[in-house]
This record gives sequence, C-alpha cells and structure tokens, in this order.
Amino acid sequence: MNLNEQRAWLGLTLTRGLGGQSLRTLLRAFGEPERIYAAPLSALKLHLPAAVAQRVAAGVDETAIAASLDWLDAPGNHLVTLADPDYPARLLEITDPPPLLFVKGCRALLGAPMLAVVGSRNATPQGASNAAAFAEALSHAGLTIVSGLALGIDAAAHQGGLRGAGSSVAVVGTGLDIVYPARNKVLAHQLAEGGAIVSEFPIGTPSIAANFPRRNRIISGLSLGCLVVEAALQSGSLITARLAAEQGREVFAIPGSIHSTVARGCHRLIKQGAKLVESAQDVLDELRWQTAATAPSVAEMEDDAVLQALGFEPVSLDVLSQRCGLTPDRLSAMLLERELQGRVGTLPGGFYQRIV
Repeated sequence: MNLNEQRAWLGLTLTRGLGGQSLRTLLRAFGEPERIYAAPLSALKLHLPAAVAQRVAAGVDETAIAASLDWLDAPGNHLVTLADPDYPARLLEITDPPPLLFVKGCRALLGAPMLAVVGSRNATPQGASNAAAFAEALSHAGLTIVSGLALGIDAAAHQGGLRGAGSSVAVVGTGLDIVYPARNKVLAHQLAEGGAIVSEFPIGTPSIAANFPRRNRIISGLSLGCLVVEAALQSGSLITARLAAEQGREVFAIPGSIHSTVARGCHRLIKQGAKLVESAQDVLDELRWQTAATAPSVAEMEDDAVLQALGFEPVSLDVLSQRCGLTPDRLSAMLLERELQGRVGTLPGGFYQRIV
C-alpha cells in the first residue's frame, strides 16, 4: 500500500460520523478510498448524512492522520485493510468487519487458524494455570491463540500460546501506541516480537469502556472457536462467547467448583449448549482438528515473509525492515542464517539480495 492509499484509508476511518457500516457502503458504491474522495458532494449525499458527506468532500484531514502515519513508519507496524489480500478471511464472515486493522508484529498470523481463549480478569491460580496449559497445548497443535490482553485468563492464554508453535495474537481496545493494562507491558512486548497485537482503533485511542465489547467481536470473529476458562455471570468473556455463537463458531467451557463465582459463567454456557471440555484434546476433537506434525512456526512464517520481501533485486536493511515488519537486529540475524544457507547474498554498501 502506497502513502496515498494509506492516507485515504486513514482519512475515511477518522472522519467524524463515518462508521464502519457507512464506510463499507461507500466502498461498495465507489470502490477504493481515493475514488470516494474524488466523488462529488452530490453523490456522497446519496449515501451519507449531509454533514458527514461534507466532511468527506473536504478531503483528508492531515492533522487527524498524522499520528497514525508516524506510527506506520516504525518497523513491525502495519495497516491491513479490507482491500488487502491478507485481510483475515474469517473476519469477512461477521456482520461488522472492521474496515482496517492496525497490526504490530507478525501480520502473517492474521491468516493462521485461531482459537480464542478468554476468561476472568480475577482469575484463580488454577484458572490461570489451566488457561496457560490449554493455550500451550493448542498452540503446539498448530492453532494460534487469540485473546484480549487483559489481566488474568487472557494474559495466561497469551503466555501459553507464545510457548507453542502457533504463537498468539492480542486484540485490544486501544490504539497500538498504548498498552492497557500497563501491567501487561512486558507481555505486549513479547507479543509484538513473537506474535502480533491488533486493533481497529486509531493511534492515540485511549482505554474507553465502550471499545472493549467491540473488540470482542474481532476476537471471536478471527477464531474457529472460543474457549472460556473462568467467568463470573457478569463477565465480558460471556459477551465474546455469545458473539462467537452468533458468528457460527464453536463455544467451549471448562467446568469448575459449584462454590466458585468464576465458574458460574462457564456453567451457564454449558447449560446453554457450550461444549464441556476437560483437556485440550477435547477441543481439537470437537474441531476435528488434525494436528500437523510440520505446523509452521512464527519464525518460519516470518522467514517466508522475509524472502518474499527481499525479492531478487538489491535492497537495504532499512527498506527490508519496513517491508516485512521486523526490527533491524532481528532481521540481521535472520539474514545471516540465510546467507550461511546460501539463500541470501550480501552486496557492497550494505545491500542484500535473494539467491534462491
């Protein structure tokens, strides 16, 4: 995506009063965002309230998109739109797919088969242990673990997922320049390095309560199913489970003590038809998942991305870093390994070139 395309997508997304549904209507009517901006006001008014149409007709608000463009300049930061071939196919199945996603880390994971693992922020030690163990086993089986970066079950699920081959993806309710909650800063760094963090919210968006239920539809929408580990009756995890069911995904729940408040949400889900699971294999069996002995790791997916980004023309480390979203240090190590394998060659002036 070139700079003008980025500007157009960001400009529309940040237009006051222009929600996702209206933007998708405009895309169907006019095509790509640059054509929307080129459309006459009279045509825009056929699809939008007059005030919103006037804002679109006024063009891109450069001040509004400046922070997002600056963020995209950093290695490892990406913008994935509805027009991108690697936009997650499962998200296209939901009723309200986000027009664009901000992604930090390995964008290749967006196309991986995922399983949501969610639960209480006030997790018990046993619940956190279960979440980590299930997530690690499912990740080793080739599923990428997706959750919401909250304290408790979410954090444990991410940690378990990162230990497996499938890694983990966090979907957050803030801009990706903000880590919320701050106590998960180290975990967020680990996800950015070895997994991915995703948000539909522009850079600078703070932690607004209304944004978190919206991000839940993305967690469930990305996934083949949703596993609830612990949840009180008023838990936000039950929202994710409900959305998963509405989206046609499988819903799983781990039972607990009848005396535990954080088990009652899981028990209610089971009464409503969620699959009771006692092991990770129960989840895999229900999904009819065939564990791949050669399931690709995050490192292998990134390696493919590096070779594709490198191409057969000479390219500098900085340019290659921006293309594939890896830090220069990590990229240098990967290039050295490929050079020793005879797959990459170095050229004068610090340039690299793919050989095979």
